Amino acid sequence: MGNRIALVTGAGGQIGTELLHALRRQLGAKNVIASDLRPLDVEGPFEIINATDTQRIAEVVDKYKITEIYHLAALLSSKGEQNIDLTWTINFKAYQDILAMSVEKGIDRIFFPSTIGIFGPTTPKQFTPQNTSFIPSTVYGISKITGELWGQYYNNRFGLDVRSLRFPGVISYEVLPVGGTTDFAVEIFFETVKSGHYTCYLEKDTRLPMIYMPDVIKATLGLMTADKSKLSTSMGYNIQGFSLTPEEVHNEIKRHIPEATISYKPDARQKIANSWSETIDDTMALTDWDWRPEHDMSSMTVDMIKHLSL
Repeated sequence: MGNRIALVTGAGGQIGTELLHALRRQLGAKNVIASDLRPLDVEGPFEIINATDTQRIAEVVDKYKITEIYHLAALLSSKGEQNIDLTWTINFKAYQDILAMSVEKGIDRIFFPSTIGIFGPTTPKQFTPQNTSFIPSTVYGISKITGELWGQYYNNRFGLDVRSLRFPGVISYEVLPVGGTTDFAVEIFFETVKSGHYTCYLEKDTRLPMIYMPDVIKATLGLMTADKSKLSTSMGYNIQGFSLTPEEVHNEIKRHIPEATISYKPDARQKIANSWSETIDDTMALTDWDWRPEHDMSSMTVDMIKHLSL
């Protein structure tokens, strides 16, 4: 690859905030253009972009001579159910337009974050395989599996280098996620460190796959720099760091904050969580580009509490 110049949409989100810093360390600040709906307090190039405005994205691509796009702008699972038309427009239609624009502009590479939300009640819950039944229960999941298929189509028909990861629940201390079904695994740390108590919206034994943010960044950068000839899919790669239940993560927290308490008040997100996988088989990612997470639940807990207690 020659000189890489990246555009990050949704740079103010949970993943975008930290991926932006990582990309700027890797490529140089002037070679990574951040964008979001509203101004962000970040140094380096920034552009206000509505992800549904493809003409505006094309202008930015031309202005900076963009070679790769990290399309992170999206509405998440539970929030997406509150406005399904908007979620479809942002999560899929905007991406569809970006793919077409990328072929026209000669973009080298696209990153599209997918999700375990593409799985559903017909999917094996244990060690969910890379290729399986996809009948998602939310518009979020529907939009993401459609995005995966559309990316594969653009790769096969137009030769566009599309790369994707199926993220499980993402845990981080920089930004609280909004509108996701797995948000409890982040909220529990923020609330417990702050007040000593957390009220969880899922049942205590609801098991879901998770990943710690440093491993999200590692996986994204690793996939985007992998030798294309070794990649066996342009759809999303399964990845996970570990899986946990609300009770398990609470008990792990109690090892460091003995007075921590938790209560359970399941809401509509429980039905979504029940349709998702419990553990993920990410063998293909390991085989194709040597993916290996560095954090388990214990090391993640120590690091989260350390940063949130500062």
